[in-house]
Amino acid sequence: MFTKNKKTTAFIINFNFKFTLHLNNMKKIVSLLILTSASLFSQQKLSLQEIWGSGKFYAKQAESFNVLNDGLHYADIEEVESKLVLSQFELKSGKKIKELVKSEDITYNNKPLNLYTYEFSPNEDKLLLYENRQSIYRRSPKANYFVYDIATKKTIQLSNKGQQLFPKFSPDGKKIAFVRDNNLFIKDIESNNEIIVTTDGEQNKIKNGWADWVYEEEFSKADYFDWSSNGQYLAYVKFDESKVKEFTMEYYKGELYPTPYTFKYPKAGEDNSIVSVHVYDLNTKNTTTADIGSEKDIYIPRIQFTNNSNVLSITRLNRLQNKLELIFTNVTTGAGKVVYTDESKTYIDVTDDLKFVGNKGFIISSERDEYNHLYYFDLNGKLINQITKGQFDVTEFNGFNESAGILYFTSTESGAINRDVYSIKLNGKDKKRLSEKSGFTSFEFTSGYNYYISKYSNANLPPVFELHTIDGKLIKVLQDNSELKSTMSNYNLSTKQFFKFKTSEGIELNGWFLKPQNFDSTKKYPVYMYAYGGPGSNEVNNAWDGIDYFWHNFLNQEGYMVVCVDNRGTQGRGRQFKHSTYLQLGKLETIDQIETAKYLGKLPYVDNSRISFQGWSFGGYMASLLISKGGETFKTAVAVAPVTNWKYYDNIYTERFLRKPAENKNGYEENSPTNFVKGIKGKFLLIHGSADDNVHLQNSMELANAMVANNIPFDFMIYPNKSHGISGGLTRLHIYTKIFKFIKENL
Repeated sequence: MFTKNKKTTAFIINFNFKFTLHLNNMKKIVSLLILTSASLFSQQKLSLQEIWGSGKFYAKQAESFNVLNDGLHYADIEEVESKLVLSQFELKSGKKIKELVKSEDITYNNKPLNLYTYEFSPNEDKLLLYENRQSIYRRSPKANYFVYDIATKKTIQLSNKGQQLFPKFSPDGKKIAFVRDNNLFIKDIESNNEIIVTTDGEQNKIKNGWADWVYEEEFSKADYFDWSSNGQYLAYVKFDESKVKEFTMEYYKGELYPTPYTFKYPKAGEDNSIVSVHVYDLNTKNTTTADIGSEKDIYIPRIQFTNNSNVLSITRLNRLQNKLELIFTNVTTGAGKVVYTDESKTYIDVTDDLKFVGNKGFIISSERDEYNHLYYFDLNGKLINQITKGQFDVTEFNGFNESAGILYFTSTESGAINRDVYSIKLNGKDKKRLSEKSGFTSFEFTSGYNYYISKYSNANLPPVFELHTIDGKLIKVLQDNSELKSTMSNYNLSTKQFFKFKTSEGIELNGWFLKPQNFDSTKKYPVYMYAYGGPGSNEVNNAWDGIDYFWHNFLNQEGYMVVCVDNRGTQGRGRQFKHSTYLQLGKLETIDQIETAKYLGKLPYVDNSRISFQGWSFGGYMASLLISKGGETFKTAVAVAPVTNWKYYDNIYTERFLRKPAENKNGYEENSPTNFVKGIKGKFLLIHGSADDNVHLQNSMELANAMVANNIPFDFMIYPNKSHGISGGLTRLHIYTKIFKFIKENL
């Protein structure tokens, strides 16, 4: 581009001299040409330090604010006379209405509390605040919580007997339930008394209202208690971890001996927590145990009160995870009735799509017609109607405006690489596409459904956040990431492009590529393939890819073509495509990625002797399989935090797709990288965090053992005290510097 620019500039100047032009115009043209040329020459080169160490390429989110119950106003923190104030504003105009709380008034024992941590009570007359917050697992933060009364300006401490988890107001805002030391408590805010709900909680044995590790990780939920709408009942799940085997990791803190950390972790085929469901009655102080059946080897992934305070909905899932039932339970007797059943020959996904419609029925999602859709049932479990239909998946149930009888959902109707928001009536009629642009769009609705906040991005555009009225009228842009776009304009960045191709089996796969910025179709380029590949998780999305966009552009800058393809097992293309990997996790995915490499290798501008694959977690598992099973195809591979045999991973995730090891030995062993290391011919980099509580270091150690036993050379990097994300400080910079050095030397 730069050499061509010089020739173009000279040609235009010579051309202008052939005509009689006003001298001032001539000066303007020459100046413009000089500026344009200088601009092109001054474009900067990406560096790993900038990408992973500076933060300059991170997209901004919309500034947070709380929409109030009326759906017309919001609360936000502002600075008034150098002091923080929580004020109320009109949502439509942004006009300030009044000041609600001054930070100087929020103190406890003469010590100020952080206003930025606030959360409103249901009646918006109190604030919940915290200090000294600490994460236990990814969804289990504990802290010291405080309640501030806006009218009286008084602050009380939620508990002085230890840090608390998951404080949850009762619907009337007069009480707060919380977990402390594996037990469940209720704080009566008006009397300042603490009510003891359970007493048997014990570390690594009994957990009340707080999920065990595997529930939290695989059912994406940590708090397991719920208030009835009248505030009389508190339902909770008890987890008896007594028979769950323990796993121990060591932390290296510069002390003479490493510090061990032991927790309950059920691997594939091993014992789970025995769960039970209970309901505490605040009026009688009695606890009722719900009848969830005689089978103990089950899961209770969700509990949720119906709109009737006397009826609790319990989701029961069998160990194979192919039969999901809703049990409606009488809270005073504990008696239950199965009102809904969803069965599959493979597995059923657990979601948060259950929504009750007054006292008439409920909405729930299911893949029962080969695509994920929304259904409306009455309270006896009789199907009223299927709400959404078609050869697309509903990926998110965004909300239900009960007064208008309108649902909002996100789907793949425009293709698996896109996400669009639609509205539809409860009876399944009048479906309307609300998103207007190709890419990824999501809506978050305010109370009363008067407004929504939209988030939009595409593969080459950072997120844009906007506030709209419910009919789609733009009120204001909340964040357009103009600063990041301006920064991007200083660099010669490649544009992500999408493609499709068919494998030798006739399977059409979606992919994207980023070509080097100075791409020359007469040259041959090495290829850096990247994917995750796990069940129901896509990487080929017409959406902003965050910091990875710049990492991949850095590789482009260094002369590598970057390619990503979603293999079989990923979502958005129906049940058959997603569930095709059942009982053989890793087999079809590996075949598809090898086919991708071979397809790329036939392109005239690809050097088929220099193809690499990198992945993290499930993607690391894929990298480990591809460098072994695909040893003839891949020159290098980088596996970060990989599973290397599914028997080492947790049982909920693993058994969902493979069943127990005893039931499916071939499914485990025939797709375990540890069994195929003899096929490794290229260079292999293995990376893991020593304190990975999710995919244990054991996985990489076993793979390393197998490679050593077979005299297979490899590079190995362990990050001390780092979890599955391997982050913090300059860790990511260190990782990607290591990866790039490995790629530069070997690909």
